[in-house]
Amino acid sequence: MTYIKTLPLSHAPRLPHISRWGSLAALALLGSGLAQAQGEAAQQLPTTPLTVGFQVVQAQVARTPEQRATGLMHRKSLAPNEGMLFVFEQPATQCFWMKNTLIPLSIAFLDDKGAVVNIADMQPQSLDSHCSKQPVRYALEVNQGWFAKRGVKPGFQVKGAPFGPQP
Repeated sequence: MTYIKTLPLSHAPRLPHISRWGSLAALALLGSGLAQAQGEAAQQLPTTPLTVGFQVVQAQVARTPEQRATGLMHRKSLAPNEGMLFVFEQPATQCFWMKNTLIPLSIAFLDDKGAVVNIADMQPQSLDSHCSKQPVRYALEVNQGWFAKRGVKPGFQVKGAPFGPQP
């Protein structure tokens, strides 16, 4: 949280003070308008192939807090073997919701080595939270039902560069 130190009114210059605050307000409004306009477009991130059983998922990789917050919002579709891998700095209980997400998704929460901890199905435009059952560093979102159709369950190993060398 950022705190702003303010001066007492007796120390503030009159017209420049108003202009400065007016300029700041205008910039804030412009910035929020740009953020809203940008937020309505689906983000495109670098991809990495992940091997899930005999299937390869081309997963966009969301590493920054901003990328993770946007996730798969505003997409109208997702190709059958596409997804998004969310990468967190350290293991923690991770929770996801589907605000502004237009397509039904399944999410697998993955430990440091890529083992599936738990899987949840998520409905579009929902504020319901779906959380990992234990601390995880990764989450993989794909089209809803993708994991179930392939028999992927907790304990299943996902392989790929983000999880380091595999035995």
